[in-house]
Amino acid sequence: MSTLTDTEARRDAVVIIPMYNERENAAAIIDAVLSLPRPMDVLVIDDNSPDGTAAIVRAKMAEAPGRVHIIEREGKLGLGTAYITGFKWALDRGYDVVCEMDADFSHNPQDLPRLYDAVTEGGADVAVGSRYVTGVNVVNWPIGRVLMSYYASAYVRLITRMPVRDTTAGFVCYRRRVLEALPLDDIRFKGYAFQIEMKFTAYKYGFRIAEVPIIFVNRVLGSSKMSGGIFGEAVFGVIRLRLGSLFKKYPDYSRR
Repeated sequence: MSTLTDTEARRDAVVIIPMYNERENAAAIIDAVLSLPRPMDVLVIDDNSPDGTAAIVRAKMAEAPGRVHIIEREGKLGLGTAYITGFKWALDRGYDVVCEMDADFSHNPQDLPRLYDAVTEGGADVAVGSRYVTGVNVVNWPIGRVLMSYYASAYVRLITRMPVRDTTAGFVCYRRRVLEALPLDDIRFKGYAFQIEMKFTAYKYGFRIAEVPIIFVNRVLGSSKMSGGIFGEAVFGVIRLRLGSLFKKYPDYSRR
């Protein structure tokens, strides 16, 4: 009886990539994920980009049928809702590992297999591509932004008591059971605070979070989507998260 090779085996992982005006990066980031030795599918969430991003993704869908997918939304509805939409889509289609990453190559697709291995072989439920677990591994950011990001993560750790060095990281892989267990419809934050809320909720549910060291490189093409409002949501949202958790009883998945 013949056996399937790695490339022929059922692809059990999907990488969710939100995009808005990413025409400079869309084709290249999709190609980079599809070329990995560990086969992974791609799901793009496009928020009605006026620059034609969706058309580029659809062309990639024609080149790689069944490997590339897109959900087109009517407008900018927030990073958090994009990922929640993608998580539900991935669960409905039976993926065992669901990853998230940025479209601008600040997250290196070559690091995806290490995050995948952390949740499939390393015993983790959540694997975080961490900029700060081995120091400060950030390239081409202004020093002010580096300090803001580093101390924002320290602030989150102080308030939440969550043992994660890079609490705001957006390069993450989840085991299916995490996304099945978490109350996705109750995740409140839409901006980058969404990343904090997901990690904090997973932590409170008893899931094991592992940090995998990466080097984060500032985008070369396209424009950043960071804003003062997004940062403010994270700063004040963390306090609400912590206070709200004091009055909740969380299920314990640490022994399941």
